Amino acid sequence: MATTAVKQNGSAKKETTVVKRTVTKKLAQDATKPTNGTAQKPEAKPQKQPVNLDERIHRLEKLKGVASQRERLVETLSSLTRFNYNTGGSNSFSLIDASGIEFKTTNSNLIMLVANTLQQTLEERKAELEKQLMEFEL
Repeated sequence: MATTAVKQNGSAKKETTVVKRTVTKKLAQDATKPTNGTAQKPEAKPQKQPVNLDERIHRLEKLKGVASQRERLVETLSSLTRFNYNTGGSNSFSLIDASGIEFKTTNSNLIMLVANTLQQTLEERKAELEKQLMEFEL
């Protein structure tokens, strides 16, 4: 309901008076009313196309591959964790490239930094693989 009131100085001011409950009820009724005289049906999910046997076997092999990657990663993380907890004063870290050039250090701070970074990276990759496994569809 809208009413117009006139102030003493002669200017008009619109005052809107609406009962909140009435509007809320009306909106709720309008939301539940069917449109065009028919009830609205929820949208049906598109049906999946049937998968042939070869495609299903291919997907199964892919699932096995992802599961295998996760198992190897868990083993590597376990080995790295054992290393982190069994470090003594005489650690060494070395990298050797394909041409035989070697980088070697005994700096324990550098070794722990590399090990912690490696562990964090492996944990992130493990989470990605686990997400893929959980979302996988045959």
